[in-house]
Amino acid sequence: MKKSLLTLLAFFALHIAIAQEFKTLTYFVNDTTKLELDLFLPKTKSKDKLPMLIHVHGGGFSGGKREDGHHIAKYAAGQGYAAASITYTLYMKGRKFSCDGILTEKVKAFQIGANQLWQATLFFINNAEKYNIDSSKIFISGSSAGAETALHAAFWDRNIMALYPQKLPESFKYAGIISGSGALMDVNLITKQNLIPALFFHGSCDRTVPYGTAAHHYCPTNSSGWLMLFGSYSIYNHIIGLNGSTHLYTYCGGGHEYSDELFAKGQQQIVDFMNAALKGEKQQAHTVITTGKPCKTGDYDFCK
Repeated sequence: MKKSLLTLLAFFALHIAIAQEFKTLTYFVNDTTKLELDLFLPKTKSKDKLPMLIHVHGGGFSGGKREDGHHIAKYAAGQGYAAASITYTLYMKGRKFSCDGILTEKVKAFQIGANQLWQATLFFINNAEKYNIDSSKIFISGSSAGAETALHAAFWDRNIMALYPQKLPESFKYAGIISGSGALMDVNLITKQNLIPALFFHGSCDRTVPYGTAAHHYCPTNSSGWLMLFGSYSIYNHIIGLNGSTHLYTYCGGGHEYSDELFAKGQQQIVDFMNAALKGEKQQAHTVITTGKPCKTGDYDFCK
């Protein structure tokens, strides 16, 4: 029985593997940096240009690898999307990202990540014909540090925060964003003019990246690395206030361990969100999920 089960699992693994076309590509090179990405394309060729998802892995800007995003990239490719998981500079490797770190170093990590995500986006815009991509339908996603990268890439002023001379077209706008346990340094970066559909998921008791509005790691105000962050719940409410399209999944009692939850276990919910966004369907929903985990952080009525 055990041998038969292993054979069956191997068959399904092979079936999934051949359902996508896989490539490792270099998307950015300069004198000091070479960055690669893993691209998954549907095996069946489409006459229509493909929508795209670009994913950024987590790891506190000091760890993680692009393979961590393969689960959502493979799934999205199986649902008719071009999907890429990118490598980016782990700027905080060897530096402190905790309360006793240096504030400007934290901001620099966000800026480098966002700029390199812009470069990955530009790579696919420039190679849209080669890979049959619709450059007006590019979504970005990320987990933890990757979510912070994606959020700032979506809403920062790309001219003010640019580190590289190669820039995205002025008129370019992402089709949407998916953020797993991410946060913004300033929720007011999101305006009516730059609104895009946004899907969030986050544990309500996250002590690493705040679910609401709080300091990074809940650092005391006299910390050298003190940084105020606006988490998923705060961003969601801000977008609702702007009458934008958004959906928040709250894992009541959950901590930072939920930062990859939908990317690893709820991929169809992500694909459904992107499909709805492409159809122009407006979403304003808050899904509350009980985890059974108690905590003292964030006493929200909907979690009682």
